[in-house]
Amino acid sequence: MYRLSLLASLVLLNACASPVPPHDPGHAWVELSTTASDLLMADRLDGNRLNDGRYFQVPPGSHELLARFQFEVPGGGGGNIMSSEPEQRTCEIRVRYADFAAGQRYRLEARPLVSKAQAWLYDDQRNVLARGRVLRCGTF
Repeated sequence: MYRLSLLASLVLLNACASPVPPHDPGHAWVELSTTASDLLMADRLDGNRLNDGRYFQVPPGSHELLARFQFEVPGGGGGNIMSSEPEQRTCEIRVRYADFAAGQRYRLEARPLVSKAQAWLYDDQRNVLARGRVLRCGTF
């Protein structure tokens, strides 16, 4: 388990060290946002796995975005929830939006809700365009 955590940390550090590619004006750009203590990563675009989980860059039109959201929840072992260790929770979130426009910037935000999650897709004026659907949450 320790080796897996170390490997995941190294991969994330490597991804953070590499520059984000330039925005293609013929595509829409979707940035990901959550609190500093949590992690939101792009996973799939229209069913295809992405190489870089820091953003979505999509052609105009209708798309399905799948993201992974990781956060901590209070642990459940041994009765007193205040004294138990926190547990890492991962949720898969799907967002469908039909009107991505070339050259526009969007923002996918996620936050924990007890042991589940919530997510919204916003335009650059902070208008809610779509709500994320939590497909599953667990300790995977």
